[in-house]
Amino acid sequence: MSHIIVNANRSAGVINKNIYGHFSEHLGRCIYGGLANEDGSLRTDVVAALKELHVPVLRWPGGCFADTYHWQDGIGPKDQRKTIVNTNWGGVTEDNSFGTHEFMALCRELGCEPYISGNVGSGTVQEFSDWVEYCNMPGRSPMADLRRKNGQEAPFNVRYWGIGNETWGGGGNMRPEFYADVCRQYSSFIRSYDAACKPCKIACGASEDDYHWTRAVVESAWRTIDAISLHYYTIPGDNWGVKGSATDFDQNTFYHTLHRTLWMDELIENHSRIIRRFAKGKDIGLVVDEWGTWYDVEPGTNPGFLYQQNTMRDALVAAVNLNIFNNHCDTVVMANIAQMVNVLQAMVLTDGDKLLLTPTYHVFRMYRDHQGAAQLETYAVTTLVGTAEEPVPDLHVSASRSADGTLLVTAANLSADEARPVDVLLSGLKAAGVKAEVLTGAPAAHNTFATPDTVAPVPLDARLTDTGFAATLPPCSVAAFRAAVN
Repeated sequence: MSHIIVNANRSAGVINKNIYGHFSEHLGRCIYGGLANEDGSLRTDVVAALKELHVPVLRWPGGCFADTYHWQDGIGPKDQRKTIVNTNWGGVTEDNSFGTHEFMALCRELGCEPYISGNVGSGTVQEFSDWVEYCNMPGRSPMADLRRKNGQEAPFNVRYWGIGNETWGGGGNMRPEFYADVCRQYSSFIRSYDAACKPCKIACGASEDDYHWTRAVVESAWRTIDAISLHYYTIPGDNWGVKGSATDFDQNTFYHTLHRTLWMDELIENHSRIIRRFAKGKDIGLVVDEWGTWYDVEPGTNPGFLYQQNTMRDALVAAVNLNIFNNHCDTVVMANIAQMVNVLQAMVLTDGDKLLLTPTYHVFRMYRDHQGAAQLETYAVTTLVGTAEEPVPDLHVSASRSADGTLLVTAANLSADEARPVDVLLSGLKAAGVKAEVLTGAPAAHNTFATPDTVAPVPLDARLTDTGFAATLPPCSVAAFRAAVN
């Protein structure tokens, strides 16, 4: 019997709902054929599925696409919008039929906040400043009047603004000291037009363990920013070469993937420590606005479209990352999985008018009630599994208590082939009832358009004990326990 301890007497704080954010880029079939039809109108079946996740925030238009995107190309009558070539992703034609107004309509349908990544790589300060004015100015001004001319009287009230994307790479190949000055300049012109919608200015942060980047930007630009980003992808292969198949992998690769995923905890610890040290007392949050798995594309698909399948291995990666973010809710204020539909670790895959929900989608649905709840300290008595070179703990957990008193404990069994009986011990709480569900299957199990329900949550038998509750987690599984507590 393995033990999971939930300590209600200690908490890192409230889990920011934006930790459960998403990312949608003009990349492959994420927008056209995914979130939207070819004319830019919203795809109602996809939107309906995503509503079940209670999406809190959505990042757009990129990614790499953001630093070649000029927002005024995507407003006004669709037949008059400028056609461009998406030079970052596949060299396809982009007709800009999905632009600012269409994105805002999507956010309204999903009930989420927009997070706009602005063009610093090939844009100007004036262009960025005009976009903020267009979205947020309630009174009379050139950009507000242009918004009204295009059919939107009230401001969009966009709070979250990313000052560039991956400026250390494709977003400008800048040195951190240079970018810090650019960030200060751009930030100065991201103005607040309404006290009720103060912009949250998010600096472009580091890739993986580039701690020098975080220090240089925070140390120089701390007065002008509210948060800084971090990008980290779980790639089981050799990064930008052969990354490995999404569905054809052995057990060693399975554990290697989980081992690489667990590095996220160390990255957050180290970047957060640097932020605290060099922010001179200002509360600057960490935004993990690109994360997830990255494999070789599915055979026969456009390499520039980054279309990949999604298995129980991905479900475990999602569960581990979300547990980590929950447990670092004192520093992580937002996270955005890459990406929402048809790209990388997607929630939804489409094929024409067909749609399927991925194992990752189900994890986000199972975890959704962590949003806005108070994180509780957890500890799992674990056994190391995997390989001698890259061992991983068999259990990975987080817990929270919502305002109505419901306890949510989310636990992943990372063992590929062994079940784990678990005894959840509650300290400072008494359970009056418990219900549980589990997502499980072989590591490579996945849903297809012919068999869309191969991997889906099912009830899990859980029983009350004198000290909490108990259940048996199947191998390669993610479980969610909901308990009425007092």
